Amino acid sequence: MTNGNTTSGVVALLPMKAHSERVAGKNFRDFCGKPLFRWVLDTLLSVHEIERVVINTDAREILAENGLVEGDRVLIRDRKPDLCGDFVSMNLILEDDIAAVAADTYLMTHTTNPLLRRETIAGALAHFHEGRKQQSWDSVFSVNRFQTRFYREDMSAVNHDPDVLLRTQDLEVWYEENSNLYVFDRESFARTNARIGAKPSFFESQLFESVDIDDADSWRLAELIARGLREEASCASS
Repeated sequence: MTNGNTTSGVVALLPMKAHSERVAGKNFRDFCGKPLFRWVLDTLLSVHEIERVVINTDAREILAENGLVEGDRVLIRDRKPDLCGDFVSMNLILEDDIAAVAADTYLMTHTTNPLLRRETIAGALAHFHEGRKQQSWDSVFSVNRFQTRFYREDMSAVNHDPDVLLRTQDLEVWYEENSNLYVFDRESFARTNARIGAKPSFFESQLFESVDIDDADSWRLAELIARGLREEASCASS
């Protein structure tokens, strides 16, 4: 239940700034028919377990120009001046939101992950609740799974022996933190002052979901995937 700034269920934290260094104004640019930020916001709002989405931002006016104002499930928080800028740790912004909005569980994601699916969000929340209940882990973060040959910059092998050509399926599995989503609670955040707690667990997401729009190339890649998924859905329904 939601009452003022207290929520007993799940709060999604969706930080959003006006400035973007590599892709100008990317959070508000049209992405396949609607502003980029609306993609992940609409997905979050489609997850019934999420009671409120908190947007920590310095762009309240720009959001209003794009049709977004506060409502029953959307809280817009004006970012404090000392938390603005390109070099402020995201954990400091999350800390400010957690202090202001109490919840049983927090899920954090980015506007730059437009391909994140509702099923993945729901699955990550279920995984977190299961682990917390059994005291097996205190936080969850999404990863990409790789089973291929990696090298360091000096050409030394990371997870294989170049003189022994193993099949890729026999190589050591490596996991990449893909920044798609993080699930934690107030206690786990307090232990590390970070969105990844002291005893985290991986949650694998599909590779296409983890495209993070950071530059022109990743914007184009995400756009192509979004259009392909839309065509696939259209063919399936016809």
